[in-house]
Amino acid sequence: MRIAQVAPLTEAVPPKLYGGTERVVHWLTEELVALGHDVTLFASGDSQTSARLDAPWPKALRLDGAVRDPNALHMVMLERVRRKCDDEEFDILHFHLDYYPFSLFSRQPTPFLTTLHGRLDLPEHQPVFNAFSSIPVISISNAQRRPVPQARWLRTIHHGLPKDLLTPRPITPGYLAVLGRIAPEKGVDRAIKIAIRCGIPLKIAAKIDRADQDYFDEFIRPMMDHPLVDYIGEISDREKPDFLSGAVGLLLPINWPEPFGLVMIEAMACGTPVIAYNRGSAAEIVEDGLTGFIVEDETGAVAAVDRLATLDRRAVRAEFEARFTARRMALDYLDAYHDLIEAATPKIKLVSSAE
Repeated sequence: MRIAQVAPLTEAVPPKLYGGTERVVHWLTEELVALGHDVTLFASGDSQTSARLDAPWPKALRLDGAVRDPNALHMVMLERVRRKCDDEEFDILHFHLDYYPFSLFSRQPTPFLTTLHGRLDLPEHQPVFNAFSSIPVISISNAQRRPVPQARWLRTIHHGLPKDLLTPRPITPGYLAVLGRIAPEKGVDRAIKIAIRCGIPLKIAAKIDRADQDYFDEFIRPMMDHPLVDYIGEISDREKPDFLSGAVGLLLPINWPEPFGLVMIEAMACGTPVIAYNRGSAAEIVEDGLTGFIVEDETGAVAAVDRLATLDRRAVRAEFEARFTARRMALDYLDAYHDLIEAATPKIKLVSSAE
């Protein structure tokens, strides 16, 4: 199958550090190539891939201080994809750019779908999905769908990561962990309060976006003076196995409708249980009492920390292998591609000689 994967230009594929969407696109692309498909990846020029790379811009936009209007470059990329469709280069197009492709690509014949990676509960999303209710889209959790039931949902496909990318390490766990990004919706302040109430060290491995710098300076930085709190900063995939294996549990005290939460399956891959607030996708990803605990508030989280020792970390890893590998994700997407291609193929009516 000739497949186009169209990634955001914000980060390289895979990203050097933080970048959930681009990381998932990389894992999916590599699995599709490994399964024998002809894949073209549209991404920044500093991307690394086994697929054919088509790069509209030489460098990831987050690392390119000269770029002030990223939308302009994404429009260029979409036009490059469309022109290649005119040459019949692809059987299916797979976009990871939210609603940006909807209008242009609904006016051409190559089947396409879009995986929606972000939140969909903002008021401005309603007119978008009302106007484009026939565009096929993939959700990354069932919870993500709730605000826009009018969208043409093909299926939910949970993210997956390579089976052997993150594995348990023989480290005695000794702290609670936060991984990802420091932002109000991620609840790092709540994680610090939980750890302090439990009297357990907390290690925070997270990036700070420029948009969240004021929040960090005003609310988080003063809390980091506590002797139990250790801020590490952003870490790479190479560093995650040791970091997560050394944690008694990953804290995810979110206060927003998390569309998926990649850090949850990263922790599970290392055998580390997750304590997550019951928001968004959390209850879909974490099986309460097996791979962690779903709680409602800080008090519930503190009580759950005391129960972490009752969980079998080997069972946490086994659940990851059963549900959240990149191979499973790629096979699910191939099923969706086949459905769309079959629906777009003209049906030939056989006429008997008697007619």
